[in-house]
Amino acid sequence: MQKLILFILLLMTKGSFAQSNLSYYISAAKQNSPLLFDSKNQSEINGLEAERLKAFYTKPQIGLTANYLFAPIISTENNHVSFEPNPNGADHYFGYDLAASNGGTYQGLITFTQPLFNAGRYEAYAVQTNVLKQINQNNVKLTEHDIEKLVTDQYILCLLDKKQMQFVDTMLLLLRDQTDIVKKLVENSILKQSDLTLLNIEYQNNLGFQTTYKATYRRDVMDLNVLCGINDTTYILLDELTLTPSGPVTATSGYLEKYKLDSMNVLGAQKVFETKYKPTFNFYSNAGLNAVYAPTIPNRLGLSAGLSLTWNFFDGNQKSITRKKTDLQLKSVSFYRNNFLLQNNVRKNKILTELQSYNDRKSIAENQLTEYTSLLSSYKKEILQGQLSVLSYITTLKNMTTVKRDYFILETNRLLLINAYNYWNW
Repeated sequence: MQKLILFILLLMTKGSFAQSNLSYYISAAKQNSPLLFDSKNQSEINGLEAERLKAFYTKPQIGLTANYLFAPIISTENNHVSFEPNPNGADHYFGYDLAASNGGTYQGLITFTQPLFNAGRYEAYAVQTNVLKQINQNNVKLTEHDIEKLVTDQYILCLLDKKQMQFVDTMLLLLRDQTDIVKKLVENSILKQSDLTLLNIEYQNNLGFQTTYKATYRRDVMDLNVLCGINDTTYILLDELTLTPSGPVTATSGYLEKYKLDSMNVLGAQKVFETKYKPTFNFYSNAGLNAVYAPTIPNRLGLSAGLSLTWNFFDGNQKSITRKKTDLQLKSVSFYRNNFLLQNNVRKNKILTELQSYNDRKSIAENQLTEYTSLLSSYKKEILQGQLSVLSYITTLKNMTTVKRDYFILETNRLLLINAYNYWNW
């Protein structure tokens, strides 16, 4: 029984751990993103469209055609007026012209149409559809990359709140211990009551900071849950995060794939357009009833077959105009690509320069904090011996708190810069 309880507790601990790290939130955001869901569906839709086009251009079409037209006349042949629901020829009558209506139509035909020599036309459409599918798949990758950056940025901001909250907790413990010491010294008339009051005031100030940071942390974690589509209001402490700048991109940049596919799409559209200038052949046939005179319907069952050809020779040089338009579109795509490469190179160098500045400032802040820690330790001993005013201790503590908060902000901005660099260096 004890082993079972221990096993359950371990599972609960694992589940809790899994829900407090960055990879969990990124995975949830990708899974719950409507944009990703739609892009993946579009890829499937383009695949199905390719199958439809193949059926349209290469497979036979079989259908049923049925028509019934009732066109009676009033005959006045030989000065004799009569109603003829199925006229079989007359020269003098009232009603639709028999040459136009045939006195009626009775059709029930099964039709068969088979496109011929359409492999080239289908290939052009299939290539373009495949490119559109690849564009959607690439959009999925780009969207996932965007999600990773957005979620990581929000996660880093949550960690800033967490560090500030935990630092205030540390300060409260330090002030509580120092208050106990000063209280004893006041009772022994070594320090004044005002020293104890100053410590109490500083303790209350930090209690206010603690409440503020806890609320801010909870708010930012909830924003993280909203961003990731997670329906959870549980209070958790997020895991710490280590980020390093990514190395040089050895393969083709993920961003450049977009421009490659855009060019392929433009060329594919041009090939599809030019299929209209290819001859179109169809074999067709039908079988069934085709009559215009009701009494002869039993004798009008038959069949027919034939070939059709459609070929466009001239349309005002639209092909030449479209090719020029395609060339201009390709030049635009190339210009956008080159401009992105230039801007991205400058952008990454700028981030690396800023990152070096933050690393230097972080090192200075760490040295300051080491000095402040040493100074506070010395002050604590002097207070115990009644050689130092509590005011000096509190002033130093406040200065260290300011440096510590600046240090947290420096570290947060450094992580945000690394995340930005990794986002563009992709």
